[in-house]
Amino acid sequence: MNFLDHIEELRWHIVRSAIAIMVGAILVFWKVEWIFDRIIMGPAHKNFISYRAFCALGRLLHSDDFCMKEIKMKFQNNAVTGQFMMGLSVSVMLGFVLVFPFVLWELWKFIRPALKPTELKMARGIVFWCSTLFFAGVLFAYFIVIPYTIHFFGNYELSPLFENIITIDNYYNTLSNLILALGAVFELPILVYFLTRIGILTPQFLKARRRYAFLILFILSMVIAPPDVFSCLLIFVPLYILFEISVSISARALKARRIKEAQQQKSNQS
Repeated sequence: MNFLDHIEELRWHIVRSAIAIMVGAILVFWKVEWIFDRIIMGPAHKNFISYRAFCALGRLLHSDDFCMKEIKMKFQNNAVTGQFMMGLSVSVMLGFVLVFPFVLWELWKFIRPALKPTELKMARGIVFWCSTLFFAGVLFAYFIVIPYTIHFFGNYELSPLFENIITIDNYYNTLSNLILALGAVFELPILVYFLTRIGILTPQFLKARRRYAFLILFILSMVIAPPDVFSCLLIFVPLYILFEISVSISARALKARRIKEAQQQKSNQS
């Protein structure tokens, strides 16, 4: 196809993805009040499932460090159309999350015809693995990172004279940014795999920077889940495991690339 035909093909993939997101948004908006109260505002309540689970874990370990205090946070809407627009925004965001595999599949269908058979073999199962990692990041953000973030900042105060009265826009932006950001961060193994296969990244490079990765991830965990060590470790361990998985994937990808190069050299010599 010529350039304009490619643009036309891409346009229809985007249109189908947009329709899927719209359908997902409509389904969410149908129950948006319940979703907002039970899901979006869930981490702001003391009886949230994550708080109860970690408190139960703390009792098993004979420690009170895992149990959360009452969250000192009130919410307000300061715009005439604020609550309605918030409902639309929540619907679109969750609609995108729900149909993410379909959106990824549409993008893959556009890219796939340009790939060689060996490249297609290398990318086998990419939609499934990308979707799995994305949802893992979303769940990790919602059940681990967001509760600790909301709990810490909701109870942090410079003076007893100040009261935390948060706008719903600010609360929702914090929640949605963490969800989408960690959903993207959890795609790291896929990115490392392809960068290794095309020769840009090596496992030796990642291993040489392991101490820096360890330090950066630990500092990030302390920022997300201060101030106790147990809470920090709950954030740090999954992130560091993700890094180590990426190192292992890079090593396997490099081995596969070298085998392929050796086979090509042997075929050229023959």
